[in-house]
Formats: sequence, structure tokens, C-alpha cells
Amino acid sequence: MRQLIAGNWKMNGLVADSLSLARAVADAAPGLACDLLVCPPATVIRPVAEALAGSVVAVGGQDCHTHANGAHTGDVSAAMLRDAGAAWVILGHSERRTDHGETDTLVRAKVAAAVGAGLTPIVCVGELEAERLAGREQEVVGRQIRGSLPEDFAGVVAYEPVWAIGTGRTPTEADVAAMHGFIRAELVAHLGERGQSVRILYGGSVKPSNAAALMAVPEVGGALVGGASLVAADFLAIARATHGG
Repeated sequence: MRQLIAGNWKMNGLVADSLSLARAVADAAPGLACDLLVCPPATVIRPVAEALAGSVVAVGGQDCHTHANGAHTGDVSAAMLRDAGAAWVILGHSERRTDHGETDTLVRAKVAAAVGAGLTPIVCVGELEAERLAGREQEVVGRQIRGSLPEDFAGVVAYEPVWAIGTGRTPTEADVAAMHGFIRAELVAHLGERGQSVRILYGGSVKPSNAAALMAVPEVGGALVGGASLVAADFLAIARATHGG
């Protein structure tokens, strides 16, 4: 299966800058041996999707509500993301879990809403630094997988050690291999044979200088890229570091 390089632009980008970044990625995308996805802020999904129409670069959202509509001021539904041109959505990112108190149960409900609207979910799991130092990383990630993924899950999982996001720090390749192997086993235990085909992305300070080593780790099915996805040259360098890229 081709690796997936997904860019999470987070709360960055007005229309002009977002269009410039999207077009730079699309221009260099043909011939890359990976799948490409950009997830801009909700306010610019439609213009970015229109700019990328006909290209090989997919578009996603960064979160969605559990309901399709209703009295939920400031929220965005999965149906709205789809209507704006998104085909994917990131769910359960550590910044949502930490800053907004999102639970596994809530993430699971969002997964159902996303799938119901025709979106492919990328569900994030990962441990805090204190949890890793206490040797509880597998306990935490295993609980998140079982709690956040419905038994008919058919999306993507992203492992993001929370302590590595935006810090410039990354786990060792051995640590990444161990966790991705554990996640694969948990997916199979939870989903059955279908768990063998779920892509597992790595996320956490992925950059051009470490991308090749990370993408070569067994069970790493791509990357969820944060800061480096805001610079087209860096994002594309990571894409070129994939298997055959």
C-alpha cells in the first residue's frame, strides 16, 4: 500500500497564502510514489479544494462535530466539510484531546459522523511524556484505539507521541517500530483481519532530515505532518522520502 503524507495546517493560513501553498504542492505532486493530503483550516477548505480539483492532492478537514446540523455555535459538521470539498478529516488530535477535553467516546462518535458523511477519518492516538516515562505508553494507546475506533472502522490511524509534536524531538526508530507494531496488533485484535490493512501514520516533528528514516520503519504507512506541511519544499521533501518517492 502506498504511504500517505498528510499535512495538518492547524490554525494557519488565510486564503491567499493557502492557495499559494496548495498550488505549490499540486505542481510537484505528479510522479510522487505516495498519496498526498492537505488539511487546511475550515475557512479555506473550499478555495483550496477548488484549486486542487483535478490534481492528485486530496483535501481534508481538521475536526468535525458529531451531529450533521443543529444548535452548535462555532462547530463544523462532517457534512459541511464534505460540502466544502473535503474527502478526509483528522479526528482526536492530541490538541483536541488536550485543549478541548475530547474523550475516546467523543472521538468514536465523530468517526461515525465522518463516515456517515462520506469522509475518511484519520484518528490520532498517542501518549503524554509523563505516560511514556511511567512505561504506560502501550496502555494509553491501546485504550485509545479500543475506545476511539468502532469495530467496523475502515480509516487511518496516526500515532503521535504528544511530547514530540512541535518540539523538534522524535522517538528513536526502535521506539517508533515498537509502537507501530503494537498498534498493528491492537488493530487486528479490535478489528479482526480488517486491521491488517489500516494505514498507521507517524506524526510528531516529522521533517525532511528525519523523514527517510521514519518512513523506512516497519508498519509506518506514512506521516501526519504539522509545521513542515506549511512550507511546500519541506512537505514535498518528506513526500519524496517515502518508499519509492
